[in-house]
Amino acid sequence: PASTFKITNTLIGLESGIVDADTSIFYYHGEERALENWKQDLNLHDAFHYSCVPCYQELARNIGVKRMNEYLELLKYGHMIVDSSNIDTFWLEGKSQITQFEQIDFLKRLYFEELEISTTTLKTLKDIMIIEEDAFTKLSGKTGWVIRNGENKGWFVGFWIFRTKLPPQNWT
Repeated sequence: PASTFKITNTLIGLESGIVDADTSIFYYHGEERALENWKQDLNLHDAFHYSCVPCYQELARNIGVKRMNEYLELLKYGHMIVDSSNIDTFWLEGKSQITQFEQIDFLKRLYFEELEISTTTLKTLKDIMIIEEDAFTKLSGKTGWVIRNGENKGWFVGFWIFRTKLPPQNWT
């Protein structure tokens, strides 16, 4: 799932109380990081939108193997292989998989609040996932990107909501 797993990682972190959308900070301690915007303290919203891998690795370690596996089973999220040797990389490399159909099913259940997760957590996650919003549409989701065998592959998962009120005919 690569970075699209940040949706699920955030959901599990929020629901289990490991992180709080308003107060949690991922602290930067000067270590080398791949991207400049990762070289700062980040709140949950910014860590999600900057796709900060080190922040989400820290979150996964704090969630822990047992809790991660329990939530992945509860959420019926793909075929993740999580143990103590890969708790902070299982969504980035290795044998964990989720098909596009499983990803769509998960997002559909998230959108329609059919997951066994509190409505407060789902609302918070949906707010974090917003990429762009105007009077007529809202785009929410997450990108994924991986390099395998020298090939770059990228994708997007999420939902685009069209409001029922249509724009004026001369709207450009």
